[in-house]
Amino acid sequence: MRRLGLSDAVVVGLASMLGAGVFAAFGPAAAVAGAWLPVALLVAGAVAYCNALSSARLAARYPESGGTYVYGRERLGAGWGFLAGWCFVVGKTASCAAVALTFGAYVWPAVPAVPAVVAVVALTGVNLLGITRTAAAARVLVAVTLAALAVVVVAGLVGGDPSADRLTEGPSAGAFGVLQAAGLLFFAFAGYARIATLGGDVRDPARTLPLAIRIALGSVLAIYAVVGGTALLTLGPAGLARSVAPLADVAGGLPGASVVVRVGAAVACAGVLLTLLAGVGRTANAMADDRELPRLYRGRSALVVTGVVVAVLVSAVDLRGVIAASGVGVLLYYAVANASAVTLDRRSRPVAVAGLVGCLVLAATLPTGAMLAGLGVVALGVAGRAVRRRLDAPRPARRRRGPGSRPPAGPGDGR
Repeated sequence: MRRLGLSDAVVVGLASMLGAGVFAAFGPAAAVAGAWLPVALLVAGAVAYCNALSSARLAARYPESGGTYVYGRERLGAGWGFLAGWCFVVGKTASCAAVALTFGAYVWPAVPAVPAVVAVVALTGVNLLGITRTAAAARVLVAVTLAALAVVVVAGLVGGDPSADRLTEGPSAGAFGVLQAAGLLFFAFAGYARIATLGGDVRDPARTLPLAIRIALGSVLAIYAVVGGTALLTLGPAGLARSVAPLADVAGGLPGASVVVRVGAAVACAGVLLTLLAGVGRTANAMADDRELPRLYRGRSALVVTGVVVAVLVSAVDLRGVIAASGVGVLLYYAVANASAVTLDRRSRPVAVAGLVGCLVLAATLPTGAMLAGLGVVALGVAGRAVRRRLDAPRPARRRRGPGSRPPAGPGDGR
């Protein structure tokens, strides 16, 4: 039944995007973009918009769960569908680690990995009990996040002694630095394509979904621009890059404001992590049911495996590394979505081509170590699928020779 209107779709988009990313991504992005951070934010938002619009058009054609895993299979072939699904699992597993480390950085900045691991274990257990985030809880989390961000802006502008002179303290970024920062900031827009999956629930989806995507992305971009601009003026690019919990430091100029921001960040991260862990587990389980992933990912064990991998990541990799690894997987996932949308019709092609090029360029500019590690895991999954398919392929029956029959002639028999 189509009962959701435009405002409902916009709220879903806001709930999907406003979360842990804004509390984590500005620091690593400022380290490479410097004062050009707002430009990098615009680039990331533009690529996200193309991806979301392509996903909406595909969702209207294939209104079923599975996202680009389904779109790739239907438009490009089973191998592309697998690539999309595996990139989603890889990218979102790294996203889980990034969110957990963000939680840890705001709860216990000195040793962020400890509360991060505790959060992963606890929320994996919550998911195993079948407790998930409700729509009402999502609205509460959006309200908490917006309140915390409002405190950041007010505290930074009123008590943080903002100055444009600080903009010269950071690195002198070129085009490559801006693109790399955009790839890192892409993490802050995670979840924007959730609107595209509402095709079967909204009234007049052909009109409502594209408009809801524009409003939600535009609103989030404006919020991020205000928060990022305040952070740059208050801490400067260099101070922002050095900070473990940057938005808490921005709010440090007003008594008590930093505590409010830390609490808001922790609540937002916990809510996002709960949903991300469940989403990765569901996707991996669906792929295992289709024999695209090993049996280990079937049923509840998919959640356990995801939780263990995320716990290992937060213990071994820093925040910038997991944000970059997340970017590799998620950008390749949406590259497949855009490639699928190219095949729809002429009207879809310009946006889809722009999104495809944008995803590939941003993925290529991410930090080399994380990019190679992410690509290595993706390649390992593709190679593993090829091996499994070869092992599962039916073998031709061997013809039985009767007594007196001679073996077939070989090339050296001279016959």
